[in-house]
Amino acid sequence: MQGEQYSQLAQALRDGDLDAAGLSRPERLLLDFVGTITRAAYKVTDEQVQGLRDVGWSDEQIAEAAYDAALFNLFVRLADTFGIEPPAMYEPDGIPKAATTTL
Repeated sequence: MQGEQYSQLAQALRDGDLDAAGLSRPERLLLDFVGTITRAAYKVTDEQVQGLRDVGWSDEQIAEAAYDAALFNLFVRLADTFGIEPPAMYEPDGIPKAATTTL
């Protein structure tokens, strides 16, 4: 039942369509921050971090998002390096569009 409530959100995120995900402004800014870390971490600015604070994220939450993004990127790069693919049962609809989109 709970999963059904979030199915549209989950599909929008799998598709990489943050606009269709119906995120709050704070959530969207946090995901944009994580996206910056993923694409080019050196482009994170003091203004971007301050913008996160301004919408209510604490320094601890911002740091946790940065740590999680960096760790997830490490796992993805290791999996890519060694050709590790998830079993088909975990991706019954195929690889998510967001994972195949060129940044």
